Parts: sequence; structure tokens; C-alpha cells
Amino acid sequence: MTKLFFVRHGKTQWNLEGRYQGAHGDSPLLPASHQEISQLVSYLSQFNFAAIYTSPIKRAQTTAEEIARQLPQSLPVQPLAGLREFDLGKMEGMKFSDVAKLYPTELAAFRHHADQYQAQNVQGESFPELFQRMTPTIKQIVATHPKMADNVVVVSHGAALCAEIRHLLGYSLDQIRAQGGLANTSTTILETKDGQDYRCVAWNKTDYLKRKLTESDIV
Repeated sequence: MTKLFFVRHGKTQWNLEGRYQGAHGDSPLLPASHQEISQLVSYLSQFNFAAIYTSPIKRAQTTAEEIARQLPQSLPVQPLAGLREFDLGKMEGMKFSDVAKLYPTELAAFRHHADQYQAQNVQGESFPELFQRMTPTIKQIVATHPKMADNVVVVSHGAALCAEIRHLLGYSLDQIRAQGGLANTSTTILETKDGQDYRCVAWNKTDYLKRKLTESDIV
């Protein structure tokens, strides 16, 4: 049985400012985020991992490299393009408040009604397009690590992870966001025996972080 530890990257400057980063935007991790990654690693250190995979986008890769450096094991960080964040098109780099003014329908659908999201209106990536690249990537990771004791760290992004994890669990598009989003430096754990059926062991786990989360932590 493979156990997947999905980690959202550490909090960035744009997260703090309430900006969409997406697949092409990026900003550096906040200084405090490095401390929070250490807190995450304190939790992860109780497990033995077979591999660490990451989105190639810098904020995720930096998070993964910090995890690898601090874990008691010696594991390479393996970037996979399929783990990158949603391409948010015209919304990337914009503040949420500005997106709400220019693209209110698209923003509301992306956040709350994935089945109604019209990605072409912002020249972005749709939910089905995300699943088409991300699901095979996850299944390949599982196929590479099929043993019962195989624990794997997968570092990616809030919107992409939230959607993909719910998709793996069999949620319909209209229910993808029903239980909210994922916090920075959170861990969500799924286990699978065959790469087809998944069970959620922990969702949006943040109890190892030593501060109270705010709205800017969750996407």
C-alpha cells in the first residue's frame, strides 16, 4: 500500500498579499515559512520515505528541498511537470480583490463551483485539463512505489492539490471545493493499494504549525 503525503508549499509574499500565482507567476517564501517547514519536518520525521516529488515551480521546489535537507534520510528531490499549479491565465499576478472586479463569475466558479468554471474566459486551464496531466503523474508515482511500506512526499500547490486529491477520491466537480481549500505547509495523506482507489487518512493537517492560521493561508 502506497501512502502519499501531499504537501502544499510554504507561504509566499503573494499569498500574504492575496494574489493569484498560478503556473507562471511566483514569489519567494516568507522568512517565517522556513521555520514552518521545519515544523512540518518535525512531523514528517516519524515516517520513513521512499521518495520526494515536487512541482518544478520555485516556491514548491524550495519547500521540497528544505524538507529533503532536514529529513533524517537522504532523498533526492524529483521535479515533475505534472505537479505544477493551475494555469490561471489572465488572473495570475492579480490580487483577489481585482479579479473579483474584472472576472467575478470566473472567480466565484473557480473558488466554489468548479463545475461552472469557464477557464477559456481568462485564457486559463480547466479542471478537466488539470486532471488530464496530474492524475497520470500521481498514478505513475504510485506505480513506481508499490510496496506496502512506501511513503512518498508530493509537494505542490493549493488549488491544484485540492482539486486533484478530491478527484482521486471520486468527488464530482460540483463537490471539489465543498470542504474548503488547503493551507500553506499543510499535509494531506492518501493511501492506495492499486493506484485506482484512494482513501483519505488526513485532510489539511496543520496541527504541527506553531501559529494560528489566517485567511491568507488557505486557497
